[in-house]
Amino acid sequence: MDPSRTLHDAAALAGVGALAGVLGTAAMTLSSVLEAKARGRGSSTTPATAVENALGVEPNSEEHEQRLNNLAHWGYGTSLGALRGLLAAAGLSGPAAAGAHLGVVYGMEQAVLPATGASPPAWTWGGKELGIDVAHHLVYIGVTSAAFEWLDRR
Repeated sequence: MDPSRTLHDAAALAGVGALAGVLGTAAMTLSSVLEAKARGRGSSTTPATAVENALGVEPNSEEHEQRLNNLAHWGYGTSLGALRGLLAAAGLSGPAAAGAHLGVVYGMEQAVLPATGASPPAWTWGGKELGIDVAHHLVYIGVTSAAFEWLDRR
């Protein structure tokens, strides 16, 4: 196998995955907004808090905080969509790829958010909050994987 062809294929699949990640992020955003409205809570600023704490930055207004939050949320979802494409390049597809993707995405969240002080560890959240968080991530994984499989029809 030509290594340059393999690298080209992996890059192309990462691009398809990034697009699928945008769609998955849109679906997760919708599920989060609907859940927040149903429960009467405000929108999460956890993505912004993680970036602020990791980089030592502080937005100087609520508007800037919201911009940073959106940038972090959409950047995270899009880039992890690219990972879905790289899983395909490694030979994973269907439920195996979705399961591996979920493991990496959720594992990263559970490592990064407590490490940056953006969220306490998941075992302190309680069953209801943990279930809601898992459900939002399953929406992301389900839509990202379905979109990837559809976009990558070969």
